[in-house]
Amino acid sequence: MELFLLVIFYFFISIVLIQTVYYLFIFGKFSFGKIEKNTPKHIPVSVIVCAKNEEKNIQKYLPLLINQNYHNFEIVIIDDASSDDTRDLIENFQIQHPNLIKLVKVENNEAFWGNKKFALTLGIKAASKEYLLFTDADCYPNSDNWIAEMTSHFTLHKTFVLGYGAYEKEPGFLNKLIRFETLLTAVQYFSWAKIGRPYMGVGRNLAYKKEEFFNVNGFIHHMKLRSGDDDLFINEAAKGHKTTISANPEGFTYSKAKETFGDWIMQKRRHVSTAKHYKSFDKLQLGLFFLSQLLFFILPIPLLAFQFQWIIIVSLIAFRYLITWLSLGYSASKLEEKDVMYWYPILELILILIQINVFIKNIFSKPYTWK
Repeated sequence: MELFLLVIFYFFISIVLIQTVYYLFIFGKFSFGKIEKNTPKHIPVSVIVCAKNEEKNIQKYLPLLINQNYHNFEIVIIDDASSDDTRDLIENFQIQHPNLIKLVKVENNEAFWGNKKFALTLGIKAASKEYLLFTDADCYPNSDNWIAEMTSHFTLHKTFVLGYGAYEKEPGFLNKLIRFETLLTAVQYFSWAKIGRPYMGVGRNLAYKKEEFFNVNGFIHHMKLRSGDDDLFINEAAKGHKTTISANPEGFTYSKAKETFGDWIMQKRRHVSTAKHYKSFDKLQLGLFFLSQLLFFILPIPLLAFQFQWIIIVSLIAFRYLITWLSLGYSASKLEEKDVMYWYPILELILILIQINVFIKNIFSKPYTWK
């Protein structure tokens, strides 16, 4: 028994070291780095919005895009075969702003039914500007300078900009859990992008040069997959020397979080289902991070139960929480999510359990389409 506990003891030390590397030396690239604030460039931009049965959100949020403090842009709205009044509403806005709004009409197509990538491809082809900025119909910019902030990070060599797609703060534990998961995900993809290994972005707030889409033939390599128009595309097309991030609050977008656990779990299932199609290195680093999180909670149980080197174990646990709280705390401050850190230990544990549940469910059934 003592030999068994000794093996677990050294294994636990290794897990804490792995977590330290992630939170200090990888995530620390974003957590402890400076937020870049660049001068607006006013380069030609097509803002692309894909909408399916979004009449209420179009009514509320399209004016916020129309009134952006930017001079050289168009809004390409893709109506993906909506069955409500989405198309009529967009056409009314188009009449009022004929030189600003471009409507792309997508009809039901048996081969591409329910495939957002097909609709986005038509929208991208219809875009007349050199740079593309993406958001969703249920999202809204945090400021009138959203376009200016996101596009200010483009340079001659930087042709991908990863932004932050936040969720509105609402009462309730589920909202905190969703925002914590969104925070942790952003810290990961921001940090790896700063290291030079971009692996994903979010379609709620993402920009790239139009030619980059055609350089990889768009979504052709994963068109059959219902999800992944953002993360799988970035995983395939974005290179380290071409990718940068926008973490200035003026460049954030917001949307309403899911209101039930069931809806959120289904959303997570769709997101997780794309991860198995990432590059091998990205699957490895994501898997190692999750496994080290899980084992951090499991391994101390037998050691503390038998009081094996318990002072060292407790010290290692305290050390790990210190560095994670510092790393995530600085990131939460930058991304205006500080309130979730008060619940951090509980949120982290519950999120791990939910991720296990999602992985198991995805083994036995596939999540459905985006709308």
